[in-house]
Amino acid sequence: MYSRLKELTSQLRMYNKQAEEQYEERTIFEEYTVDFYGEVKPFADKVQMLVDEWKPLATEWAMREHPKYVYPIQIKDTSENLTIIAVQAFQTDTKAKRFLAMTKSIEYILESMEKQL
Repeated sequence: MYSRLKELTSQLRMYNKQAEEQYEERTIFEEYTVDFYGEVKPFADKVQMLVDEWKPLATEWAMREHPKYVYPIQIKDTSENLTIIAVQAFQTDTKAKRFLAMTKSIEYILESMEKQL
């Protein structure tokens, strides 16, 4: 019944990891120059498209199934955080501690959901 939700959750985990890798392996270096239309916009658009489909399915699942440690407010926050990190991963002025904490929080919720789906 929730196979699409599981698939979307898995894809969002992959994009969360890609954003973290982008930031840690490229963005933090001084010589990095961002290509907005070549890198940022396509990545952010893909994430936004998935989040737009994932959020209502995830919210419905959480309200219906009452999974452990996953609540509708966390799904809302996770969806917002995903759209934020999709852009911040490319910004050289992004604060590392806050960015990495956000990716860890996203991973925790998505991983919890995936296990319970």
